[in-house]
Amino acid sequence: MMALHSAIKFSVFALVLLILATDSDAGGIAIYWGQNGNEGTLAETCATGNYEYVNLAFLSTFGNGQTPMINLAGHCDPYSNGCTGLSSEIKSCQAKGVKVMLSIGGAAGSYYLASSEDARQVAVYLWNNFLGGNTSSRPLGPAVLDGVDFDIEGGTNLYWDDLARYLSAYSKKGKRVHLTAAPQCPFPDAWVGNALKTGLFDYVWVQFYNNPPCHYASGEVTNLEDAWKQWTSAIPASKIFLGLPASPEAAGSGFIPVPDLTSNVLPSIKDSSRYGGVMLWSKYYDDQSGYSSSIKNDV
Repeated sequence: MMALHSAIKFSVFALVLLILATDSDAGGIAIYWGQNGNEGTLAETCATGNYEYVNLAFLSTFGNGQTPMINLAGHCDPYSNGCTGLSSEIKSCQAKGVKVMLSIGGAAGSYYLASSEDARQVAVYLWNNFLGGNTSSRPLGPAVLDGVDFDIEGGTNLYWDDLARYLSAYSKKGKRVHLTAAPQCPFPDAWVGNALKTGLFDYVWVQFYNNPPCHYASGEVTNLEDAWKQWTSAIPASKIFLGLPASPEAAGSGFIPVPDLTSNVLPSIKDSSRYGGVMLWSKYYDDQSGYSSSIKNDV
């Protein structure tokens, strides 16, 4: 009887270990949406079932006394309050378990933090206009976003750590404010390197494209692996993601064909406990290539 009892306990223990091992290996896909009017609606994006995170791109103007302005390209006109209709779509995404983040910055924005106080004021603006605070002029309507994504590719590298601290402090007011970032793969990132050291970021989707020194190159995974190990060992984030272009046209360099990704690249990085999945730029290019559907079961 004792032996049977022990065997059952061992079987349960083994099953728990198996579940944990399976779960730790499972990753999700993050996507950027907002910079092309021909990429479908936000609700349609979440309804594909392919994505666990959607970054709304971009709040491209803010800081240094500028009036903050969101730019969602052909989707809606923020100048006439035309983006408030997205609120119901954001809620529909969240009802499906998709986290929706506001991505601030971008490759072609006008943003700049002039001081720690400037960072505080930007955090107050983000809280009141997109997160759990209140204001009469919320650009995306009443929906409460899940957090803020730092896609900082210009301006200066100062005070982003302060912005992260101020935003993170709002998590104490109820719903958690998730912080994510999209640094370039050369380590450390020139813009948000200091901010990432705070340990306040949940998900970091590193851009392994437009940076040949840390790319995958036909059959050669060493450079990418080395950079990946550096990111996963040095950055205190919950999960690190492999950021990729969703098609060859989506970036100047760094596209990885599906067979190479699934057979060469993912097996070499998935054993990291910090592995979170794959980030793709962007929904429009993913529509053209079907990339996320092709890799979903391997991520």
